[in-house]
Amino acid sequence: MKQRRPLLILLVALAVVAAACGSSKSSSTPSSSGATGASVPNGPQISIGAQNFGESAILSQVYGQALVAKGYKVKYQALGGFRDLVYKAFKAGDINFTPEYAASALEFLNKNAGEASPDAQATTAKLRTVLKPLKLQALDPSPAVDSNAFVVTQATATKYHLTNISDLKGQESKLTLGGPPDCPTNPFCIPGLKQRYGIDFSKHFKSLDAAGPITVQALKSDTVQVAVLFSTNGAIAANNWVQLKDDKGLINADAVVPVLTDGLVTAYGKNFTDLVNKVSAAMTTADLTAMNKSYDIDKEDAKTVATNFLTSKGLI
Repeated sequence: MKQRRPLLILLVALAVVAAACGSSKSSSTPSSSGATGASVPNGPQISIGAQNFGESAILSQVYGQALVAKGYKVKYQALGGFRDLVYKAFKAGDINFTPEYAASALEFLNKNAGEASPDAQATTAKLRTVLKPLKLQALDPSPAVDSNAFVVTQATATKYHLTNISDLKGQESKLTLGGPPDCPTNPFCIPGLKQRYGIDFSKHFKSLDAAGPITVQALKSDTVQVAVLFSTNGAIAANNWVQLKDDKGLINADAVVPVLTDGLVTAYGKNFTDLVNKVSAAMTTADLTAMNKSYDIDKEDAKTVATNFLTSKGLI
């Protein structure tokens, strides 16, 4: 044993150096190198892109932590709030994985050709077609669905007799719509309301954030009376707000779907894609709503929210 001690000291020293090198990162991009004791799969680091809203941060952590638990090397890349930044990041090589939404991604990439539908499998199949020239792939869609929603307070719903989106017609001059900056040009926002419902909020619109805390606060304070929020936003149930029914089918169901590079799939193969699909399959719309509540209302951080979800599902 004593004869082996110098070798042991050398190995420990090398391990410390290696660990220090492995943990280096830019100040803006947190990373993780894999679970302790797990065999590290041989391949590139997985760089997961997250947009700047809570649900995207949560989903990035859900997939990332599940991968880390199996020994994959993962880092997280914060992106801006618009989808074009996601695909620019793919093209630049800054990310190779992101949690996406099937219908929204398809309509962004096909320049709003109207191919998305409430059928998640059919929409994902079409999404795969438009991703192929970009050397990207979509894996299995999750049962978890998040969509844009037009939301009002209970007081506003009662005052103006609002149950469906169509009930807003003729009330535009009395109400202000609050939503993301792209709402005036987004086919599922002001243009869609005008085309599908004959409702025109173009002169009564307030630009806010992408269904985030600014929009929530604006609705709560009556700065706006109609807000574009995500259907899984925990604030809707917490405040007893009313999500208006899309009675004329403007909004497609947006199933969560992982999008990743061909190179990542080639490098890691079936074990990797099976693991990602397993995580997706474990997530329901109710789970997504509960996670959003933990983040938005209970003020838990995205990492903790994701850990609790994965633990409850036996995925870590």
